[in-house]
Amino acid sequence: MTEWNFDTPTVLEGPIGDHRLFQFYRLNRALSVVMLYDGSYTTVRYEQDSELQNYPIVYRGGYHYTVDDATKAALINADIGITEENFTAV
Repeated sequence: MTEWNFDTPTVLEGPIGDHRLFQFYRLNRALSVVMLYDGSYTTVRYEQDSELQNYPIVYRGGYHYTVDDATKAALINADIGITEENFTAV
């Protein structure tokens, strides 16, 4: 069984500030991926720590996780913006 490094998906967000020059710049913001109790996955953008305890599995945005083949397939098949590019072999 192969293990994979999983990086959570990101979105390009901007502008990054109030000054007019910041209108030209964007930052990648990481999304968190959570498993719902029905076994499906979804992304969460602005989660609070108190909300995360309500999910059976949480992949916090901006962190690296090691997952197996079955989890990789489930995340890709969830159709939430996760592709092969989010994974690298360990």
